[in-house]
Amino acid sequence: MNRVANRSTIALMLAVVLLGGMCVFLVEYVMNAGDWVIFPGNPHVYNGVNIGCGVITDRSGEVLLDSTSDRVYADDSAVRKATIHWLGDRHGYISAPAVTHYAPDMAGYDLLGGLYGYSGTGGKAELTISAKVQKTALEAMGKKKGVVAVYNYRTGEILCALSAPNYDPDDVPKIDESKDKYEGIYLNRFTQTAYVPGSVFKLVTAAAALDTLDNAADTEFRCRGSYEMSGGKVKCTGEHGTIDLEEALAESCNCYFAQLTEVLGADTLKRYVEKLQITKSLTFDGITTAKGSFSVEDASAQQIAWAGIGQYLDTVNPCRFLTFMGVIAGGGEAAQPHIVASAGSGLFGGYQASTVSTGRLLDEDTADALAELMRSSVKNQYGDKNFPGLNVCAKSGTAEVGGDKKPNAVFAGFCMDEEYPLAFFVVVEDAGSGAKTCVPIISEVLEACKEMMDDE
Repeated sequence: MNRVANRSTIALMLAVVLLGGMCVFLVEYVMNAGDWVIFPGNPHVYNGVNIGCGVITDRSGEVLLDSTSDRVYADDSAVRKATIHWLGDRHGYISAPAVTHYAPDMAGYDLLGGLYGYSGTGGKAELTISAKVQKTALEAMGKKKGVVAVYNYRTGEILCALSAPNYDPDDVPKIDESKDKYEGIYLNRFTQTAYVPGSVFKLVTAAAALDTLDNAADTEFRCRGSYEMSGGKVKCTGEHGTIDLEEALAESCNCYFAQLTEVLGADTLKRYVEKLQITKSLTFDGITTAKGSFSVEDASAQQIAWAGIGQYLDTVNPCRFLTFMGVIAGGGEAAQPHIVASAGSGLFGGYQASTVSTGRLLDEDTADALAELMRSSVKNQYGDKNFPGLNVCAKSGTAEVGGDKKPNAVFAGFCMDEEYPLAFFVVVEDAGSGAKTCVPIISEVLEACKEMMDDE
């Protein structure tokens, strides 16, 4: 009798343990099942490292990628090339972290219905970029390497972010046989690289001067073609004579900015690099951009001067510097960039983008004064005729990269227009003059942006 009682007790205890385990499992299932089914290794949601469900469109609704059954890209080969760094390829060599970040929203899982992406209902994500503008940027860049980027500094929407070189995912070239042509092709240069800025960095030095020096705009220095400092000379592109800040920015006078940096000092320059967040990474839509660099530790006076000019050890990430252009245009603050407008399964709300501010990074009066200087540069140096119907403020750069390579051409700025609040950044590698190379490219792209915004 005692043996039967003991067995009954053991059976009861086992039943209690089983019931408790089932309760724990049910709680875990209710709370975590959504995470279990959309983990990165799930082939119903991901294709390698990239999204494997749903449809991706541009801002106008044009389909860029349909992954409901297979990865079917846009009909236009130019659009396929221009957007591959945002959509990824079939093999995962080029990752697409932005859309992949929202795969759970597109998969549309719930406890009763299961995984809607797997059942065929699918999901949809809309990007902020325009296929038309991306294609325009691709054609304007031709065979050159670099970045063309434009964003709305009031809303944060990235309208164009081209990384070159690129390729057609439906016609993959033999990359290993043309390494120079496709160098760095797997990187999204807009988010994953940092470039020597060259003279566009003079905007940082000018901002520090306007903010900290009395009558900085009227401060004059003499340029004799070179300026002797401790550690060596700073050479200029010409002999500009006695000039003020406005003329120095338009002429991109190295001697002027060497002397201005000398007055400001290394500590002030470093403080403003940190204040304006020029070298910090940005995080949005599951992406964390590359950091830039700025260091004047143990540097000579000449090296500090070159740092203030945008050389020495300076590097900037294109997305971050694009945001800085938005900050100047926005009077000291701007919207942070984003590229995914919405993502969902169609059955649930999913994700909807909202505007997030950078916060105030620059005094409003300083930002406005800097914008006026940049506007003067366009009127007197780059030419308003290149930007019909737009009030463009800009600065060019010719960034020395060393070795036997030509300088990188850089051009950054924004439009001071209520209807077209656009900031831009262009870098063309191994191309020489910033203005000569970049202005024709960004002119076409801004015109395409303008037409697109007029049609919306």
